[in-house]
Amino acid sequence: MSKFTRLNVTAEGQTEERFVKDTLSQHLGKYNISTDVRCVLTSKDKKKFYRGGLISYAKAKSDILIWLKTDDNREARFTTMFDLYALPNDFPKYEESKKLVNAYDRVEFLEKAFAQDIQDPRFISYIQLHEFESLILSKPEELEIEYFEHTKEINKLKQLVIEKGNPELINDNPETAPSKRIIKLIPEYECNKVSVGASIVGIIGIDFLKGKCKHFNDWVTKLENL
Repeated sequence: MSKFTRLNVTAEGQTEERFVKDTLSQHLGKYNISTDVRCVLTSKDKKKFYRGGLISYAKAKSDILIWLKTDDNREARFTTMFDLYALPNDFPKYEESKKLVNAYDRVEFLEKAFAQDIQDPRFISYIQLHEFESLILSKPEELEIEYFEHTKEINKLKQLVIEKGNPELINDNPETAPSKRIIKLIPEYECNKVSVGASIVGIIGIDFLKGKCKHFNDWVTKLENL
């Protein structure tokens, strides 16, 4: 029987965490990879740890390093699922990355700086271009499963993707980031984005996402080959 590889994922928020639990873990299971996931630590007190939301890179780094130390098995692997949109400005080489116009060059530059800062060969850095909702926009018509009364608005999202040609390149401006575009047309999404977002991406499926989202494909392929 083939040996399983243990993969530990630090997710930016609850939507990413649920996606990893419900969809990515099942996909990677076919490659003998056992997946664990938790949201990034944001704060703590004497009684409780609070997780979810990439507020500070320093806090995220500390959380990742603790997990690396806790699970020190050399066969274990670690990765992240953070958004490029609203990445904290204390992120390694963040200001330098702004000089790169091409989104793929920029995110790869930041991932390399991230990995170099963590300094553990078991760590695979990943930053989602530009936001988790980019994955939804790979096939926005699936939103009709939850929002059947918004056919007109969903058609506008479909047209947007046609115009942009690539869901990963829909930009990260505070007014035009993928989630903001969806919420503007479907306000209800803001209240139930965790359940609906993760569910819709699961329905779209990993294989379809890999075909539409190059950077996402590169990450998942790395994980499959662990």
